[in-house]
Amino acid sequence: MKAPHPIPYQGSKRNLARYILPFFPQDIDVLFEPFAGSAAISIAAALHGKAARFHLNDINAPLIALWDEIINHPKRISEKYKHLWLEQQGDERKYYDFLRDEFNKSKRPDYLLYLLARCVKASVRYNANGEFNQSPDNRRLGRNPQQMTEDILAVSRLFAGKTTVTSQDYKEVLALSKTTDLVYMDPPYQGVSVTGDPRYFSGIDFDEFLQELKRLNQRNVPFILSYDGRTGQKSYGQNLPDELGMYRLEVDAGRSTQATLLGRDDVTYESVYLSGNLVEKLAIEPVQMLTNRTTRQPALFEI
Repeated sequence: MKAPHPIPYQGSKRNLARYILPFFPQDIDVLFEPFAGSAAISIAAALHGKAARFHLNDINAPLIALWDEIINHPKRISEKYKHLWLEQQGDERKYYDFLRDEFNKSKRPDYLLYLLARCVKASVRYNANGEFNQSPDNRRLGRNPQQMTEDILAVSRLFAGKTTVTSQDYKEVLALSKTTDLVYMDPPYQGVSVTGDPRYFSGIDFDEFLQELKRLNQRNVPFILSYDGRTGQKSYGQNLPDELGMYRLEVDAGRSTQATLLGRDDVTYESVYLSGNLVEKLAIEPVQMLTNRTTRQPALFEI
């Protein structure tokens, strides 16, 4: 089944969901995504009946307002997107710049949806003031309204009546999780920096994040974490300490976009961490427990 995705987002785990979902335990009460973004994993989980309920959270309040519209008012947001898409025609670049300025003033969710659909490579960028500042892709008009409406309605059917949406600090959301739930985390790129990566509305503190992972372990809450990885010989993301007792797996994410532009064949491998209690619950027997000193990292299919 093809998963619907109304919110285009560079870095979405849409293509990796098929590798991550097999590690979901049975009978999940609530699937928490404290760094929801495009909610690719939750969408895939809902499509395949992996959880009874869902909690989508992101510190980016306009993004969560958009999710609320998509889930609870799908026809309204679809019509607003269609209106904007049609109104742009004839002066697309000027219209985009105008709407970007208006969004930064008003934070309207329909404006955000239009910007996401039209910006370069679906790559969100924010300035130091938290304002959306990515340029448009001038080669296209953005997603066709009919296709957008179909995905919006499909996602609403998956989530409506069983999804909570919030814009809170991720730590507050993690505190709500229980042993019968599952937490999936895809924190800001390299997981870690309070200082400004323009791709993200807000960063997180590395040491605080480690403490939260320890608390989840202490409370016996199972979790899956997408965190670091490598492309060619280059690794990214800080190492996570062995004391967390997690199992690290690698997913072949395909040829990197940057490598393609440079005419290289570098493949990106993304790391997926499973909490120790999740591995016990699934009765998985890994090839080996991975540590930060491991010289060879097995691909996900080796388990």
